[in-house]
Amino acid sequence: MTIVPSPPEPAEYVELLDTLKDRIRSSRLKAALAVNEELVLLYWGIGRDILDRQDSAGWGARIVDRLSADLKRDFPEMTGFSPRNLKYMRALAEAFPDREIVQRVIARLPWGHAITLIEVIKDPVQRIWYGEQARENGWSRKVLTHQIGSGLFGRQGKAITNFARTLPAPQSDLAQALIKDPYSFDFLGLGADISERELERSLLDHLRSLILELGKGFAFVGSQYHLEVAGQDYYLDLLFYHLHLRCFVVVELKIEEFKPEFAGKMNFYLSAVDDLLRHADDAPTIGIILCQGKNAVIVEYALRNSMKPMGVAEYTLSNALPAPLQASLPTAEDLAREFPLMSLVKLRIEIERELRALASNTEMTADRLMGLNELVKANEDVRQFPSTAEFMQIVNSLHDAAHGVDVSQDEANHATQISTRFLADIRNYRVAR
Repeated sequence: MTIVPSPPEPAEYVELLDTLKDRIRSSRLKAALAVNEELVLLYWGIGRDILDRQDSAGWGARIVDRLSADLKRDFPEMTGFSPRNLKYMRALAEAFPDREIVQRVIARLPWGHAITLIEVIKDPVQRIWYGEQARENGWSRKVLTHQIGSGLFGRQGKAITNFARTLPAPQSDLAQALIKDPYSFDFLGLGADISERELERSLLDHLRSLILELGKGFAFVGSQYHLEVAGQDYYLDLLFYHLHLRCFVVVELKIEEFKPEFAGKMNFYLSAVDDLLRHADDAPTIGIILCQGKNAVIVEYALRNSMKPMGVAEYTLSNALPAPLQASLPTAEDLAREFPLMSLVKLRIEIERELRALASNTEMTADRLMGLNELVKANEDVRQFPSTAEFMQIVNSLHDAAHGVDVSQDEANHATQISTRFLADIRNYRVAR
């Protein structure tokens, strides 16, 4: 049987206990309006008071056991006053001494996220950075743990790019912060001796993990995406659309060190995508060249005179994925919650592409600046499709998704179903002609 020791200074202890009880009663009223924020601030305040008394009065660590017993006795309906949790509160106050930072960052996160930041990260700057990223991107605790384990802080925004010269502010700063170096493809379980096609296929098989590594906002458009330029066929390794930057992102995969000619090929691809796919409201297309290695001087020379925004980064592979990292990967539900607009963005691009292809085979003219509404209205046969009327009612949902505007899950699902039918009608019509 564990005997809880008496406090060394009874009068001071009673004063502390009364102070904490008053704070708890006051916070319970506010908690009805802001449960999590008020709870975390309450925990931080309790931890700070414990730290202060231990420092000023010299109380030992076992005073936490006595506080736990008394607080649980006086607030039996509340959980969270175990000795272990009180120690986390004290650690929170020690890790984040500034209440303003706690209120701005940590109090916006679930308590479990705060515990992860305290336990896993020792550097104060990194704690705040990961806390801000988790809040801004809506990371689950599993995703937060994964991002910490992959060393995201040291990789984010480290790629060599020409964004500062080729993109306007603040687009250039946002794009720079978006690209990591190196990218971690350890989730593939592949060795270095692979072909580019094997690397690409494996990434597509692990698309969920790939998008998590790329970062929030990337919507997958296609692999080996076909472009026709001057009657010749070209294929992009991976094509994405970024919902916040509002631009296409071309990713080229290389299984060797960077060579200057890679930049020339990417420059061609970016020009083609800007001309054939980019909408009038889209920002300039960005290119990312992923290599197994690079020489910084060669990369800087290769990008120096390019007028198209591109960056070069490395990627790492591992033969096996560690068990802790496997457990930290998000579930399909996590991904569906964080990237609900990907299918809509892809459908918008495919429908517009099919309409333009249809226009090139008829007397209909399709200016590259024409949007979906204009392309549909310009073709009398398309207007007669059974699905066209419904599609015109939800076309704004596709535009919203492509430009980063929030679309509810129900609205996205409804728009996806109708757009899929409309796309099938266009393709069937083109085959029948």
